[in-house]
Amino acid sequence: MLYIVPTPVGNLEDMTFRGIKTLKEADLILSEDTRTSSVLLRHFDIHTPLMSYHMHNEHEKVGSIISQLKEGKTIALVSDAGTPGISDPGFLLSRECRREGIRVQCLPGATAFVPALVASGLPCDRFVFEGFLSPKKGRATRLQQLSEETRTVVIYESPKRLERTLRQLAEYFGPERESSVVREISKIHETCHNGTLGELGAYFAEHPAKGEIVIVIEGAKGK
Repeated sequence: MLYIVPTPVGNLEDMTFRGIKTLKEADLILSEDTRTSSVLLRHFDIHTPLMSYHMHNEHEKVGSIISQLKEGKTIALVSDAGTPGISDPGFLLSRECRREGIRVQCLPGATAFVPALVASGLPCDRFVFEGFLSPKKGRATRLQQLSEETRTVVIYESPKRLERTLRQLAEYFGPERESSVVREISKIHETCHNGTLGELGAYFAEHPAKGEIVIVIEGAKGK
């Protein structure tokens, strides 16, 4: 059995009882960054062995992991924060388990874009999750496509690229499109800034952001 276990995106108290129990009972924990995961494990007195598993080594390690699962081991996969597979390693291993007939169970838990979307005040009954936009190839084409999307659009962004991205969004979506920029979700310095893309772009040009960021954008008006 492979368990995919969400971990807190900020406050450690967001960890579920079931997630803690699963990590304690697993034979092995696959971790995006063992240093980050070690903090979580120490906090909850979890002593399960850790093994590094991230985007730079997942292709070379997936075969060995599948072999261990076939031998009967219970393995848990975690990322630095949130749910593995959502802009973090997880898809490749889950796909290979499916191909090999190995059961995969994903526990419910923290995902950064869900609280950002719900708190934005923008429609959340139907939405598009885009993850991180490509920094170069195909970026302009994708922005043009998303500008015509009638559902709410959700994007992840780094603080270093936030100002540029908001400027580009205003260019393609229009500066009057209602939006929300949420940063440091579930942490002490969590903030949520609402306004138009033009207003938010001007604000963050004067107030550089820090931490992990989610941008939520109102969908285009239907014809």
